[in-house]
Amino acid sequence: MGSKVAFEKCLKKNGLKIASAATQLVGKEIEAAATDLQEAKAGLARQSYKWSTIQSYYAMFHLARALLYAKGYREKSHYCLRVALEALYVEDGDLPVHIVDAFQVAKELRENADYEAHFSESGARKLVSAAEDFFLYVARSERTP
Repeated sequence: MGSKVAFEKCLKKNGLKIASAATQLVGKEIEAAATDLQEAKAGLARQSYKWSTIQSYYAMFHLARALLYAKGYREKSHYCLRVALEALYVEDGDLPVHIVDAFQVAKELRENADYEAHFSESGARKLVSAAEDFFLYVARSERTP
């Protein structure tokens, strides 16, 4: 299903909501992402790969929310957050699809680390790198205040 169709379904099922006041929260989300990214890097330095994996995901999650908030929406599910990124940014060529794909992989690795105690150094390093790429994109973006 196309991302625009999935986006409309998320709106109908309240997985996404129009929230014009959300634009005021963009800066807060970027700050949260920066903190989580710093913690993920510190986790790598301490060889705390589970923590680094989890914090990398949350850095990306907060960045995704910042982009969504910048468009005047709020999410109620992680699935709909991804759908919104695809519909609002990727389809318009404003966000490289590899960033959204990395966000999905990060979600899966975070769940594995959290719920199954399955994580690795290589996975943590890949996620930190992906979170850095996402952060740089948002920092360069003119779409966020």
